[in-house]
Amino acid sequence: MTTTTAPAPTAPAARRPAVRPRLVPWLLRLHRPALYVWAALVLVLAAALAWLWGPLTDTAAAAWRQYDACDMNRRCSYDQDAILRYKDVYGYTTFAVTALPFVVAAWSGAALFGRELENGTARLAWVQSVSPARWLAAKLALPALLVTAGTGVLVTLHHLAWTAGRGRIDTAKPWTDDLTLHAGGPTTVAFALAGLAAGALVALLSRRALPALALTLCVTGAVRAAASWALPHLWPAVTHRSSLTTGYASGGLEVEHGLITTGGAHIADPGCGPTTIEECRRLYSGLDATAFYTKTHPYSHYWPLQLTTAAAVLALTGLFTVAAFRVLRRTTGPAARTAANTAAKPATGTPARAGKA
Repeated sequence: MTTTTAPAPTAPAARRPAVRPRLVPWLLRLHRPALYVWAALVLVLAAALAWLWGPLTDTAAAAWRQYDACDMNRRCSYDQDAILRYKDVYGYTTFAVTALPFVVAAWSGAALFGRELENGTARLAWVQSVSPARWLAAKLALPALLVTAGTGVLVTLHHLAWTAGRGRIDTAKPWTDDLTLHAGGPTTVAFALAGLAAGALVALLSRRALPALALTLCVTGAVRAAASWALPHLWPAVTHRSSLTTGYASGGLEVEHGLITTGGAHIADPGCGPTTIEECRRLYSGLDATAFYTKTHPYSHYWPLQLTTAAAVLALTGLFTVAAFRVLRRTTGPAARTAANTAAKPATGTPARAGKA
């Protein structure tokens, strides 16, 4: 009789520890097309602004000197094309820099977060040894670094280009122009970061790409509009007093204007005009008004206004970021997993005993 010996059981192979994926290379690989588009956009705009800063400003300034020196009683020539070229390039580049926060917001809401949450790619990353909080932190930190660097370079070049034309280009935009004011300062960088954080929050709430895109654009637009409205009020303005004969003092970024009474009170202006008009003189006499007042910001307030507004927008960006982490924790934390497991667990009952035949 032949006996067979069972093979000795082999020891189970030691389980290899899970390798945590490297998030930065993964993010760069996943969003490589967006990175290329962003780099190309920054390079093209930087080249256009450098051209505007140097040769375009010089040729346009020379053309304006020729125009100002013209004697209108006789024929003269000046380089009109240089003036128009400067105006066009300045307008296009200013609009493009102003639109950057909206580009970042649309990409953040639709592609960076919304599409991954909608397609389930985010959950796939979460089961590969990447916690949801770490996933969100990486997807916010790396784009924030690239957005800050690219937008910071462009707003610096825009400010240099505008400064080069100030006082040399007769039709140069004043610093109080809304697009010029924000395109050349740190507020645009803050708007871009706010759009990035708003995209994360809106996408985590909606979990759909297209709704997240639309809502993020609306939130970013609201942030920019609110910042433009609040900017003049975030730094003490200078009050100018002028007589009722001369009218209001002009210049700078105006905050408010009105009338001053004999008691020193500031009241609303009925919009009549100086006292050279008889009806206005009688009206002001009835209001007991003695002078006009105007609260404005001179150009020396440019950087205080920029920095205080940017700080306020960055504080709002921080709130968006904290809210995004709280929403993520609420939807993926232990309580959410327990609720999901309870809902997925089939209902079980006590089996009935079989009766006797």
